[in-house]
Amino acid sequence: MNPADLLRLLSLAAIWGASFLFIRILVPEIGAMPTAFLRVLLSALGLAVLLALLRSDWAFRGKLGKTLVIGTVSSGIPAAMYALAAQVLPAGYSAIFNATTPLMGVLIGALFFSEKLTGAKAGGVLMGLAGVALLTRTGPVAFDANLLWGAAACLVATTCYGFAGFMTKRWISEAGGMDSGLVALGCQIGATLCLLPAFAWDAGDLPLAPLAEPGTWLALAALGFVCTSFAYILYFRLIANVGPVKTMTVTFLIPPFGVFWGVLLLDESLSMAHLQGGVLIALALWLVLKPAAAPAEAKATR
Repeated sequence: MNPADLLRLLSLAAIWGASFLFIRILVPEIGAMPTAFLRVLLSALGLAVLLALLRSDWAFRGKLGKTLVIGTVSSGIPAAMYALAAQVLPAGYSAIFNATTPLMGVLIGALFFSEKLTGAKAGGVLMGLAGVALLTRTGPVAFDANLLWGAAACLVATTCYGFAGFMTKRWISEAGGMDSGLVALGCQIGATLCLLPAFAWDAGDLPLAPLAEPGTWLALAALGFVCTSFAYILYFRLIANVGPVKTMTVTFLIPPFGVFWGVLLLDESLSMAHLQGGVLIALALWLVLKPAAAPAEAKATR
């Protein structure tokens, strides 16, 4: 990986790690569903402006409906789940739980998409779940029903990410593909439509005072434009330059940044459970993502 792509990877991890910080700031001020809805709405607007400036081809090639469904699964539901989790969990916790995404992908692939489950991947899943259990049982947040609810919401989000990856591969990539920026825009439109009813339901109770504060809109702009729209640009550029496998290593880097931002800017507590649980999840990810060993016959012919 050249220095420019390494910088993009670190920037993407820092930006996505910061998203949990902004969610944690916004949810107590304006509520969970308004935070989730405004995030995806601003992201969609930002991507639309960007594609217009780049004069991109807006040809969905008959895949608009599928893109909207993928957006519901990949962005709409996860945005809502992480916003709900932010009511009870520190930003660092959500960032660490987010690292279970590849583990969920392995389980979902084996259960629903006929993907081969190797011993290393199975061991990685078990180790990752052990890391999650360690964090929830011994972390600085009290182990109670609220913690379990927040953890469950995060795991629902990562499960959605796992399904969305396979849906995108089968419905978009293997079916002829389309511009990645347009896929991102379609997904954010789908997420916006998904969350619109929940936002409308809560709109009557939406506190107006925080919306009059510039700081609220700065946080929303950072979450929607930077942590979502701009992050998509970095993400797809990395996939084009270094491939999807190396790009997935960003998952290793998001938890340290998420914990760091929470400790630095929100005075969240730090404990050994963060390190221990994080190390177990990192080892689990390594087992899941490492390349399979070449067969002995193939080695002999080299």
